[in-house]
Amino acid sequence: MSSYLRERADAGDSDSAVPVEERAVLAVFDETSSAWAKGDANAFARRYGENASVILPGVHLRGRAAVRTGMAEAFALPLKGSTRLHRAENVRFLNADTAIVITRSATVFPGESEPPADRWELATWALSRGDDGWLVEAYHSCPAGAAPPEA
Repeated sequence: MSSYLRERADAGDSDSAVPVEERAVLAVFDETSSAWAKGDANAFARRYGENASVILPGVHLRGRAAVRTGMAEAFALPLKGSTRLHRAENVRFLNADTAIVITRSATVFPGESEPPADRWELATWALSRGDDGWLVEAYHSCPAGAAPPEA
């Protein structure tokens, strides 16, 4: 269950209250986070579209193969033993086969119980539904800055 779904459950919403398609979209984050924790670049890239685009400060990966290669290199060195957190702030469907998700995301390195405040990112994800389920088609992140005020 994604951290977003866990937070909703903790607030009294049951998983059954979360629409099925929203759960299916958020499952992508569980799958990629699991692959990240295992250092499995193949499993990680499997949830990305063939022509996916990944943009983060100083990096632009074009296509699933580049995502796989980039993550394999990262898992071998700077990201070895790390985990990835995603807290979905918004899930919006443009149509039955296209979703936009906004997350607060961060990497947790070995020895940390949670990431420092300055490591959180805001990310925009565009996902499409195809024969293989939901896939990330575009990802962009930037530093999150201060946490949003509590509602």
